[in-house]
Amino acid sequence: MKRAVAIIPARGGSKGIPGKNLKPFLGEPLIAHAIRAALAAETVSDVVVSSDDPGILDVAARYGAIGVLRPAEIAGDEASSEAALLHAVEACRACEDAETIVFLQCTSPLTTPDEIDLVVRTRDRLAADTAFSVVEVHAFLWEIASDGTGIGVNHDASKPRQRRQDRPEQFRETGAIYALRKSGFIEAGQRFFGKSVPVVLSDATEIDLDTPRDWKVLEAYASAFEG
Repeated sequence: MKRAVAIIPARGGSKGIPGKNLKPFLGEPLIAHAIRAALAAETVSDVVVSSDDPGILDVAARYGAIGVLRPAEIAGDEASSEAALLHAVEACRACEDAETIVFLQCTSPLTTPDEIDLVVRTRDRLAADTAFSVVEVHAFLWEIASDGTGIGVNHDASKPRQRRQDRPEQFRETGAIYALRKSGFIEAGQRFFGKSVPVVLSDATEIDLDTPRDWKVLEAYASAFEG
C-alpha cells in the first residue's frame, strides 16, 4: 500500500464550544486524541495538523504531529475543511509523495486506529476515490413544509409503519474519517468525487461535539465505556 498522510484541521476559533480543540477531553487536549489514533494506525505514515492558532500547533507538535500554519483567509467561520486540506497538501513536504490523504476530525475523539485502517484499506481494496466512515441508522426522517405539514423523507407516512427489520439499510456519514485519493482530491477540490464508498463502523458512536451538552454526554459515555 502506498503512503497515506493524515491531516487534521483544527481552527483556533469555535462558537459552539469555545477553545474546544485545546479543551481537555478525558484529561487531554481534544486534538491529542485524533493525533494519537492517527499515529497508531498502521496505514498512516505521518500526521499533519492545520491550524491558525500557534497554541494548537504547539500542542500538536508535543503529541508528534507536523504543524502547518493556516492563513487567516481560510481560517474563518465560512472557510471549508477542503480549503485547509488543500493548503496543507501544498505546504507540507510530508504530503508530497502521499497517494492517500486521510482527513480526520477532532470532534470525533473516540475514533480508533483500527477504524482509520479499515477506511484507508477499503479505499485501496475497492480502488475508490473516496472512502468514508458511516454508521447504520434506523431513524424515521421528516421534512416540515411551509404550512407545518410533516413530509416523510425515508418512509411513506400514509402506509402502516414498517418494522425496523423490514426497512432497507440506511447509513449516516459520521464525519470522522475520509480517505481521499490525493491527485483526484486536488483536481476536484472536494471530499466526494469519482467513486465514493461508505465504510460501516459497527461500534462507532453517533455523538458530534457541537455543543457543551454534546461534550458532557460523550465524555460521560467514554468514561463509562473505559470503566
